[in-house]
Amino acid sequence: MSETLQTATVPVSVPTSDADLLAQTVLAVRTAGAALRERFGEVVRHRTREELMHALAANDDTALAILRPRLTHLRPEAGWVEDELDGGALPSGEWWVVDPAEGNVNHLHALPEWAVTATLVRDNRPVLTVVHLPLAGETYTALAGAGAHLDGRPLRVSDTAHLDLSIVATSQARPDEDAEVVRRVGRSITAMLFDALVVRTAVPATLHLVNVAAGRTDAFWQFAGARADLLPGALLVLEAGGRISDAEGRPWTPQSDSFLAAAPGIHAEAASTLSR
Repeated sequence: MSETLQTATVPVSVPTSDADLLAQTVLAVRTAGAALRERFGEVVRHRTREELMHALAANDDTALAILRPRLTHLRPEAGWVEDELDGGALPSGEWWVVDPAEGNVNHLHALPEWAVTATLVRDNRPVLTVVHLPLAGETYTALAGAGAHLDGRPLRVSDTAHLDLSIVATSQARPDEDAEVVRRVGRSITAMLFDALVVRTAVPATLHLVNVAAGRTDAFWQFAGARADLLPGALLVLEAGGRISDAEGRPWTPQSDSFLAAAPGIHAEAASTLSR
């Protein structure tokens, strides 16, 4: 199946602009999403960590069999981030940062919160991103300097001006997190339960971030994290008029140990709460 999909989905032309590249990336990500949707339905049973990892890898491989040849064809000189859990800065030049099954564990448990993402990073700045939700049939896109969109419709963050009127969210960066990070997450949730209207906690991060970009929720924060689960949403939120920083309000980079995306009206208040 993988060989057939690869042959059928490689585009015949190379894009000449970032806008054209974004359109081609959308096609690749949607095709990968359709393949994962065919695998979705029943809970995938696993009794050991080894069985779980094997099932996660099978989903990743299904999507990557489509994404890697197509995106490599579009940008032959671009590097490729092999591990979606990697963090930190990238070497100079262009890199594809891809999460073939963002929220993979949800997919295996027949939960609907999962997506396929692809982001082109140029000299450590995201240039374009595609986040496709196959079950909802929604595709979120952002192009640096050209805005964020949902299926072609412009996105805008909320105009909420008070944290106590806000829906905020956080996520778990990875299952085997450092003990101090886990304690920090717990303290931050407690602080937000006092200061915000509603606190949501779930994986994956990207689905929270598309909600911030769309103005459905007002802020998202996370401690630790990887490029693949933060860069797509960071570009979407920025292009939708939101603010990105670390949890204390300082400039965010992939090397930062925390992340905050929020509507401008509550960003400072959210950072203050998280800094306590």
